Amino acid sequence: MDNPVQINIVIPLYNEEKVFAALQQRLTELMRNSKLNITVIMIDDGSSDNTAQLMENLSLQDKRFTSVFLSRNFGHQLALSAGLSVVDATEAIFVIDGDLQDPPELLEDFYPYIKDGYDVVYAVREKRKESFFKKLAYSTFYKILKRVSNIDIPLDSGDFSLISRRVVDEIVKMKEESRFIRGMRTWVGYKQIGVAYERQSRHSGDSKYPLSKLLKLAFDGIFNFSELPIRFISYVGLLTILISISYLIFALLKMGFTGDVPEGFIATIFMVTLFGGIQLLSLGIIGEYILRIFFQVKERPLFIIKKRIYNEQVIL
Repeated sequence: MDNPVQINIVIPLYNEEKVFAALQQRLTELMRNSKLNITVIMIDDGSSDNTAQLMENLSLQDKRFTSVFLSRNFGHQLALSAGLSVVDATEAIFVIDGDLQDPPELLEDFYPYIKDGYDVVYAVREKRKESFFKKLAYSTFYKILKRVSNIDIPLDSGDFSLISRRVVDEIVKMKEESRFIRGMRTWVGYKQIGVAYERQSRHSGDSKYPLSKLLKLAFDGIFNFSELPIRFISYVGLLTILISISYLIFALLKMGFTGDVPEGFIATIFMVTLFGGIQLLSLGIIGEYILRIFFQVKERPLFIIKKRIYNEQVIL
């Protein structure tokens, strides 16, 4: 009889004590009912509530649950990267969030695609049970990213996915400080497929992704996978030159045909304001790239693991 296929479920957690019991129940039921050999890797991203203690208690009682504790809050993408760096599954890694918006039971629907030769099975959000503003923000972001990215990042696909071990190994090799996992996953390549699902509302508690974090994630996606921001400066510069030349031609023609000199005050204010705005925007875009280079060349570790509990043993 063949040994069951080994799958790791990787779950970053940050202040999720309210949903932890339900998450544990859903995962335990999945393990019980599945023919796959499933183990779970939970990553505490510096939670300030009781999440870390709940994780520790579970991992000390059930060796199928491994807990990884970061030294502070590093952010969702780096916490996920920490989880991917310690996987031991031989077959595939299932990435989900801990708020139960992504149903862990979909692992059973995703895995057949891995058997069919796909390396990445990513979930495509067909419907979202979120506020109108969030739906609009996500939709706008994905459409912009789709148009400007130099790789084909699928619309409405997040980190929720089942990924082969070889793709995870390639992602772990990437050392960029500003991480956008779903973009990195696409960049690696191999055979990928999207599976539609209806995203649920949060089981309980508040979203851990406020507007500021969503904007940072959007910036990471656009600046990491598109040359458009830096080229935008050249495009705007060219457009400004064309506007200036057009205005100069207009002024010369008016002087030639009527002898009048165009009124200068409004035109001057307009041009000064336009050029000032363009310069500030250009400096901001260049500054964003310089800031990313500044953090990257420091070569600091992406995250620090304070403690692990593996196989019911504490590893410091």
